[in-house]
Amino acid sequence: MHAMKHRGPDDEGVFLDGRMGLGFVRLSILDLSSSGHQPMFSHDGRYVLIFNGEIFNYVELREELKGKGHAFNSQADSEVLLAAYAEWGEECLHRFNGMWSFVIYDRQSGSLFAARDRYGIKPFYYFMDGRRFVFASEIPPILKVLSPRPSPNYQAIFDYLAFNRTDQTEDTFFAQIKKLQHGCCLKIEGEALEIMKWYSLPEQVAAARPFEKPEEFRELFSSSVGLRLRSDVPVGVCLSGGLDSSSIVSTLLEDFRMDGLHTFSAVYENGQYGDESRYIMEYSPLLKNMFFTRPNAETLANDIENFVKAHGEPVPSTSPYAQFKVMELARQHVVVTLDGQGADEELAGYHYFFGFFFKGLLRQRRLGTLGNEMLHYLLKHRSLYGLKSFAYFLLPKRLRTGLRVAEKGYLHPDFVRQYQEGNTIAGGLYAADSLNGALLDHFEYKLEHLLKWEDRNSMWYSLEARVPFLDYRLVERTLAMSGDWIIRDGMTKHILREAMKGILPEAIRLRRDKIGFGTPQDEWFRTPAFRRYILDIIGSESFVSHRIVDVKKVEETYRKHLNRQGNYAREIWKWINLENWRRQFID
Repeated sequence: MHAMKHRGPDDEGVFLDGRMGLGFVRLSILDLSSSGHQPMFSHDGRYVLIFNGEIFNYVELREELKGKGHAFNSQADSEVLLAAYAEWGEECLHRFNGMWSFVIYDRQSGSLFAARDRYGIKPFYYFMDGRRFVFASEIPPILKVLSPRPSPNYQAIFDYLAFNRTDQTEDTFFAQIKKLQHGCCLKIEGEALEIMKWYSLPEQVAAARPFEKPEEFRELFSSSVGLRLRSDVPVGVCLSGGLDSSSIVSTLLEDFRMDGLHTFSAVYENGQYGDESRYIMEYSPLLKNMFFTRPNAETLANDIENFVKAHGEPVPSTSPYAQFKVMELARQHVVVTLDGQGADEELAGYHYFFGFFFKGLLRQRRLGTLGNEMLHYLLKHRSLYGLKSFAYFLLPKRLRTGLRVAEKGYLHPDFVRQYQEGNTIAGGLYAADSLNGALLDHFEYKLEHLLKWEDRNSMWYSLEARVPFLDYRLVERTLAMSGDWIIRDGMTKHILREAMKGILPEAIRLRRDKIGFGTPQDEWFRTPAFRRYILDIIGSESFVSHRIVDVKKVEETYRKHLNRQGNYAREIWKWINLENWRRQFID
């Protein structure tokens, strides 16, 4: 509990019963009184709850449960969750609109039930051997009670280095620690542990009614934002200047008249990669409380140890660091943030989605539409990236993996031979035959690492981050639409752009580029301070001895970066992040 006190600085509690113990640290958001204390007991004392997250529709559920004879002593959503479980059992999960990881202990039967939300917004990690089942919201607290320390998961390290991906399976970077997958629940009765999937996105999408016009999307999006304003503490928005976070801000201004809204942004020098000041400042006439942080090479060097500690696992770029600094800034003013996370997976925000879109049109033999969309893409983006992605996704799995390994160039041949066949990314995340299939795969295999970074960055500073685009009502109906409602005339997020017409500043609504919380990391890694730091790491005995990379090729790659013969910043970051992680958590 002490190791994750940053997640809950306001209160704490412990429940012990024989061989079972539950501990909780609380960040107070709804009902700040002691009535919201956890572990929380049901009225008859049978069930004991610990719960991380929010059930946003708790107001409506409480009224329904009152009609069934339940009484309530607090205004907390945790009490509603407990009553819902007592009333409906495991079926209560389908009634919740929110984000959660929770555990309920049944004192009568001695069984334990745990569940995680649909898309993995809130985390759940566990360790299990023949004697113990240990779980927590983060990995470092579990490490505190494990002896000997766990070993690294080299398959996860391979996927991270070769594909820039993490969290696509139940595995973590620690060989002995797993995570409960999104949309799953588990039961422990006696000595038996059973894991079940309680939510299937493909099934829900197949049954959903797709949006037929942008106004429907707009109405449901506004409802989602409104639900996520429920809070007894101040709420702000992380504003990147992109389409997604800007849509949240514009909806709050238009539908909820929140002109006193606090926004938080990362900015850089004008012209540097990642600087979106010109878009963010579109809101300066409308908002009184806009706050800015300016991450740079010096702040990253000062923060790197804490940043690695906060995340507990490697991250493949410095983009999460920009968000880390935004959350640090936000904590000075609010306790809850709204963020645009999830919109890119829901509405095809990354440019490689054009590759899936083109592949789907080809398979459907819609050759006229395919030619037209390719032409629009080339004219609007002046880039071949979408076409290269199209070609890449047409390749067989083995070739897709081989190309990624060859592209990196610096991976040690022995390491590649051992782990390239075990990756699930080339065959899972990149195997879809259509845009809709790719979006479903991204919810299954990719979205969770972004949500994990958001959770770590916010909770490190005792903040709760909420993501309106991941209201399940919005997700299911959006993914039920045909692909040309999502990509049209060479532009992504078509329905969102149409829905926000007249509400969003046009400069943002019609943006063609995609940055998010990008950083000028290429320049950072050329500064004298980082040059010394990086050379020390890649020349260290521990870095060389792992035989994961070919050190001579690593040194050559960094030399090219310094001489501006290419931008290898992402690879450089992965080396230093991985080595820092090993030193903090493994060695």
